[in-house]
Amino acid sequence: MNYRKLGCSNLEVSVVGFGGIPVQRIDMNETKKVIERAEELGINFIDSARGYTVSEELIGEAIEGRRDKWIIATKSMARDKESMARDVEISLKNFKTDYIDLYQFHNVRTQEDYDKIMNENGAYEALLEAKAQGKIGHIGITSHSMDMLKIAIESSKFETIMYPYNIVETQANELFRRAKELNIGVIAMKPMAGGNLEDGSLALKFIFENENITTAIPGMALIEEVEQNAAVGNELKPLTLEERERAHEIAKELGENFCRRCGYCAPCVKGIDIPSMFVMKGYKTKYNLASWAEERYFANKATAKDCIECGACEKRCPYDLPIRKMLKEVKKCFNE
Repeated sequence: MNYRKLGCSNLEVSVVGFGGIPVQRIDMNETKKVIERAEELGINFIDSARGYTVSEELIGEAIEGRRDKWIIATKSMARDKESMARDVEISLKNFKTDYIDLYQFHNVRTQEDYDKIMNENGAYEALLEAKAQGKIGHIGITSHSMDMLKIAIESSKFETIMYPYNIVETQANELFRRAKELNIGVIAMKPMAGGNLEDGSLALKFIFENENITTAIPGMALIEEVEQNAAVGNELKPLTLEERERAHEIAKELGENFCRRCGYCAPCVKGIDIPSMFVMKGYKTKYNLASWAEERYFANKATAKDCIECGACEKRCPYDLPIRKMLKEVKKCFNE
């Protein structure tokens, strides 16, 4: 397995990390098997979140007795100090450990979100205290907004960033270059484009050609997935001409109907978080996480059914996506 240094930390993480979303759909016994195989193949970085229902608990059980073999990352949607301090304690208990290597702010989408975190009695204060107490090692931030991450990396407050990157979504190249320049670790989420990329090996080879990326975290729930992904990390090779052409074709094909979550379609006159609608549809149809996706989908104040087809979003979309048509598909997916 190849390893890269995670930003300014002393952590050497496997280029293939273990994404902890899909373990929600398997049981404890299967989770142990999958994680044990990942460990055998040299994967040492594992990412979860407070919002991934039982993911932290399953991982904690699976790595019990082998904590020193793993670099644990998790994240929380908490925005105030009290809530974040509580989430850190819950994560420690779930993982059955007394420290977590990387604790991240989960999905910071707006300036309001960012300000809540960074203001007095904000969640950042809680993580600073947890770090001083040895409960966490490093502080990171995740987002689907490049604008927010541009602010974050220039603040000198974060040691890692996490953002989507894959064959279809390459818009963050300059952001990643700047992060590496500042010695900030870069974690690529959605390496399989939310389950839309069928050739996992090609998807990872494409990502690892970008030397500004530290690690990618494909979600894994099957031993076969672990073995296939680890094989790419074991022997990093540049794409062949044929593979490069195939990646180009995939990007072209999917790009005509694929949301990059850039947010330029906002604001919706009905208050629909349009990118989130497509993300939840992906989790339900591609990740086989129907209940989890439905819970989060219907927690939105406005959903696809509220679209009045005004078309304002489509005029703003830099990728000319047929958003109204895509929202109708989301509405159908969630039986609205």
